Amino acid sequence: MQLFGLRKVVEIATRTSVPLFHRSFLPLVTTCATRTCHRQQTRMASGYSIVPRGSLYTETHRLFFKNADGVVISPMHDIPISNTEGANEFNMIVEVPRWSNAKMEINLTEKFNPIKQDIKKGKPRFVANCFPHKGYIWNYGAIPQTWEDPEHTDVHTNAKGDGDPVDVCDIGSKVHPSGSIIKVKVLGTLAMIDEGETDWKMLAIDVTDELAPKLNDIEDIETHMPGFLAATVEWFKIYKMPDGKPANEFAFEAKPKGRDFALDIIKSLNDQWKNAMSREMGPDGLSRTCAVHECSSKVDQDAANAAVEDAAALADGATLADTVDKWHYVKL
Repeated sequence: MQLFGLRKVVEIATRTSVPLFHRSFLPLVTTCATRTCHRQQTRMASGYSIVPRGSLYTETHRLFFKNADGVVISPMHDIPISNTEGANEFNMIVEVPRWSNAKMEINLTEKFNPIKQDIKKGKPRFVANCFPHKGYIWNYGAIPQTWEDPEHTDVHTNAKGDGDPVDVCDIGSKVHPSGSIIKVKVLGTLAMIDEGETDWKMLAIDVTDELAPKLNDIEDIETHMPGFLAATVEWFKIYKMPDGKPANEFAFEAKPKGRDFALDIIKSLNDQWKNAMSREMGPDGLSRTCAVHECSSKVDQDAANAAVEDAAALADGATLADTVDKWHYVKL
């Protein structure tokens, strides 16, 4: 058997589900997320900045966004879907860093759609570690200016949309903190059906990743990252099973579709978002409040700043329980 040097082992470990250093490595990710959330404002290379409010890992946690001009914005409505028209390069809002468990998500119902932690049965939600996967196995987030219309039946899944912006998995090697805005290249998609609703999962890679030049379509993932697609399908199938729910289902026999198909889906979901924003009254369950995009829900900066100030004051984050690191063993 060929032996691998330490550098090669570390490289492989960063692309698989089980971290090489497990518990001793995790605080690096947790600390990064916590440090971001405890600064009054953090500016990113993208020009956007985040304004944290409340307490991390509690129901009060919020991450608001500002653009390069210091204007409070909605990440869902005011960040463009892409800065490069016609190119396969999309903005991604990172909600959950790789290898972390806190289920962070864009808040659809609150003004300016800050990131918050999902609440289940009155408690902040943490995704279970389904062996051998530790937390999320990619940076997980959403593409702005997309929406899966809950009144629209998808022709591929025969199920209505889940009412969220489209999800995207950044499969690159970097761990991006919650609230990061990165540019990704779309490689393909999975058609998941989550509790009877269409829930497309885009597979993409950070354009600055060392593997990005080699990954241009779905088959390139298997070539350069063998086993990663199978691990991704398995993760999505089983991640809710520790909560007593059945395995998630997929259209197309759980086989991923390629880049061009995925790009067509993104265009369709961008059109659904445009339709929602052009209505005189917004759809139920979706706050359209924004500061840049022209629509009937656009507000001025006094109202935007008031929305931030009305959120809970910034405070120390909660301590993570040991149960967050617990292994769960499930069988399909």
